[in-house]
Amino acid sequence: MRRDFCLEIRHFHYIRTIYETGSISRAAEKLYISQPSLSQLLKSVEKKVGAPLFDRSSQPLRPTTIGQKYLETAQHIMELDTEFHRYVEDELGCAQGNLVVGSSPFRSTYFLASFLPEFQEQYPGIRLQLAEHTSKRLEEAVLSGDADLIIATQPVDANAFSFAELYSEEMVLVLPANHELSKKYHLPQDCHGTLPLLPINLLKDTPFIQMHSEQKLHQQLLSLCEEAGFTPKIYLQTRSMETALTLAAAGLGATLLPMTLLRAFQPKTRPCYAALPTRPRRHALVAWRKKAYLSHAARAFIDSLVNYCRDKGDDI
Repeated sequence: MRRDFCLEIRHFHYIRTIYETGSISRAAEKLYISQPSLSQLLKSVEKKVGAPLFDRSSQPLRPTTIGQKYLETAQHIMELDTEFHRYVEDELGCAQGNLVVGSSPFRSTYFLASFLPEFQEQYPGIRLQLAEHTSKRLEEAVLSGDADLIIATQPVDANAFSFAELYSEEMVLVLPANHELSKKYHLPQDCHGTLPLLPINLLKDTPFIQMHSEQKLHQQLLSLCEEAGFTPKIYLQTRSMETALTLAAAGLGATLLPMTLLRAFQPKTRPCYAALPTRPRRHALVAWRKKAYLSHAARAFIDSLVNYCRDKGDDI
């Protein structure tokens, strides 16, 4: 009986992947199985259900009314299955088992890398898997059950997420060293210490290197420029903060980045730095799906992370 149930859970995952990709071929590629095998599995499930789950005449594939209900039911069953296994792990041993933590590559490298050795020493029975994505994908992952926890930034939907605050970081302007404002205001090439203030509206004619639209820093730059009365000229977008910093230093434009990154990573060519008069900050937090069952392992991770940030203070 348990074996059949496991197969059904696997089928749910496969059908959901077809829905997410809108294509059997793309879903098969993502699942690392052959397209004929996935097509046969879909037909088998539809035969068991007694009705088509997708409208084959549409591209991308769209679920039928019955298919939409199947997906909603499957999602609920997968969540229950995940919570059941977390409960079993808790009963078998405190703070043991698997934990999927979502994070941006930036936070994995410059934040979690310093926290995890301490956590591993304290909880050797917890096995971690890092899922690295953009802000939008991370939130989708925890809501779908693909991640247990995520390291995110405000704002998050309080109706969908529970969260604990970790730390805040100042956002800083980065300009090429040969930029006219860098020279005029004698901007430093060292981000440590007190930075001179530079109103962002002085950069209305300067091209910007912007983060990808799936990252919250994308909107933060737009909002700051809008408040200053202009729309920034975007030269290019990137998903990597290190790339944005390196390209700004190379003279391609200005960018807005967190102080945490600037103190941890220095490109070969040094840019210049300036603080904004409003001293904008962004707030990091650990978040999980509201009303989700939190295993001992998840609670241990959250408590340890919050305590770590509290002890570190401004040294993060």
